[in-house]
Amino acid sequence: MIFENKHILLGITGGIAAYKAVELLRLLKKAGADVTVIMTENAKKFVGITTFEVLSENPVLSDLYFDTNTSVKHIDLAQKADAVVIAPATANTIAKLAAGIADNALTTTLLAVTCPVMVCPSMNTDMYQNIRVQRNLDILEKDGWHILDPDSGVLACKTTGAGRLPEPWFIFDRMEAMLTRKDLKGKRVLISAGPTVEAIDPVRFISNHSSGKMGFAVAKAAEKRGADVTLVSGPVHLETPVGVTRISIESCDEMAAQMLLHLGEADIIIKVAAVADYRPIDPKSSKIKKKDGHNELTLDMVETQDILKLIGEKKTKKQFLVGFAAETEDLEKNAALKIKKKNLDMIAANLVGAEDSGFKADTNKVKLIFRDGSSSDIPLMKKEQVANILIDHILDKMR
Repeated sequence: MIFENKHILLGITGGIAAYKAVELLRLLKKAGADVTVIMTENAKKFVGITTFEVLSENPVLSDLYFDTNTSVKHIDLAQKADAVVIAPATANTIAKLAAGIADNALTTTLLAVTCPVMVCPSMNTDMYQNIRVQRNLDILEKDGWHILDPDSGVLACKTTGAGRLPEPWFIFDRMEAMLTRKDLKGKRVLISAGPTVEAIDPVRFISNHSSGKMGFAVAKAAEKRGADVTLVSGPVHLETPVGVTRISIESCDEMAAQMLLHLGEADIIIKVAAVADYRPIDPKSSKIKKKDGHNELTLDMVETQDILKLIGEKKTKKQFLVGFAAETEDLEKNAALKIKKKNLDMIAANLVGAEDSGFKADTNKVKLIFRDGSSSDIPLMKKEQVANILIDHILDKMR
């Protein structure tokens, strides 16, 4: 949990989007962070101090001179901070930070911080595109600060274009990425996720219960750790992880085609998808109608492509291939057989059927088995945590 017990400074400046900082604060607190809010005088004209003090459970710093010991307080906060986010950041504050001006509580504190800083510009489109504002943002970025590009849309000033503060969940996600170690930087990771769908006729199909949650969790974790991630996914009701290239497919043949198309450029291949093992030989072009007196329907089925085995046959020695095995019995035996049969470097196996792990759950319990015969158990935990432990083991084996 990246924010657990971390000290975060949330800077708020005088823009109409200041109200969004309330939700960002809530997300940070929910994730276990200790948050101190620093507001400019203009920010207080848009949002009140009391809300932030109640939600953060800390005093809000807004004035360096009229509160006892605040002249030292800002230095203490700067030295204690694990990360800073300024949301929204106005053109005025951005200019002060770029020039090193320290004339309020926020800009003075920022001169003393040594931790990662994220700046979230929010302003009128013409102001944002102004060459001076862009030059100031370039200065901050060259200094090592993280600049989050604003969203485009209709702004409060009725202008349409870039300048809108991103939604709090997005800022939170990019802060997670900022604080995550980049041990996958320079690596290309190819992941498959979700179920496949094999048509019976135009309205019916054969599939399985895969929700895609585990595969999406792996993709999200890999992206945050610096990888260039391509995610090939069957039909699922999940948002694409930020920064991940998603390719949506339906059938096994479509998934196989996309996985093979991108295989050559991948350093790590993680096949999480639950591919249908069989498909109808002759899918009908029109809906199969019920027939009076016939209460049975027979489908002639044929095996689908074994995508994992196909990749195992084509992968190079430099590529690391991971498979997932959802079993109902003989977990270790069946998983070990798949490693040899499909030329895997590692397999993540779990028993399906339990309410707290497997397809639809938000948690998972996995046994990792490696090519050399060793293994490691991942106890029940959130799938995001399982994903990061999985990546840890991959990197360890690739060294």
